[in-house]
Amino acid sequence: MRRRILLLGTVVALLAMALPGSALAKPPGPGTCSSGSIGTGTWTGFTVTGTCTIADSATVQINGNLIVANGAVLNDHAASKAKVHVSGDVLVGRGAILGLGYNAAEGTLGPDTVGGSIVAMQPLTLYLGNLTVGGNVISMGGASPMPPAAAARNFPIKDNTIIGNLIIQGWQGGWLGVIRNDVDGNVIVNKNVSLSTPPGPPGSGELGGPGMDKDSTEVMTNTISGNLVCLGNTPAAQVNPTDKGQPNVVAGKASGECSGLTK
Repeated sequence: MRRRILLLGTVVALLAMALPGSALAKPPGPGTCSSGSIGTGTWTGFTVTGTCTIADSATVQINGNLIVANGAVLNDHAASKAKVHVSGDVLVGRGAILGLGYNAAEGTLGPDTVGGSIVAMQPLTLYLGNLTVGGNVISMGGASPMPPAAAARNFPIKDNTIIGNLIIQGWQGGWLGVIRNDVDGNVIVNKNVSLSTPPGPPGSGELGGPGMDKDSTEVMTNTISGNLVCLGNTPAAQVNPTDKGQPNVVAGKASGECSGLTK
């Protein structure tokens, strides 16, 4: 028996020398980014503490949670077309920015997936598009600086499939839209306020600034298996035909400002 154990140890040692980086490679650990670009990789979790982007050609696999810390920025304006898969939750801190998805055609799903929920507490903004989310998408509070201190931020949630609920409550900024999403749970859009006007047409000299964006709080062209609730928004929730918006399809009950925004 002792001879067999020694022989087995010798075989394992020989395999380790002959096959470095293969089946005996060190498993991935947690990742971090404080600045710069994130390339292809696999991690057991990932934390963003500064301003980071994701390389367009990257495939990012996070077998755990993705954390965007207070004041941090990941993929601003969802500019990257990378493939991102998060098996756990995505947690977004106060004053932080998260961009995920927006890497497929309008009205379709892209490659990005989140196995758990996306939860944001007082974010600066979220840019979520063409995503599949296995849990909830919840954003509570948060505000964007206004001109002339900084450009007003928008809050676009478009073309996502969300297995849980979608809740956006108490955000203040430029424009907010919940458009063309497929939600298995409830959609709640409450007490969000537009504080800015959009720029005027080219050559008009209208740069935008403080004041309500009348096109904000677009809640339209969504398919919702649960209820749709919209209360206390400024401006009130609306379907905007100018943006090719259609009434929502709601299996449950539509109430508040959204009571008339269904087929």
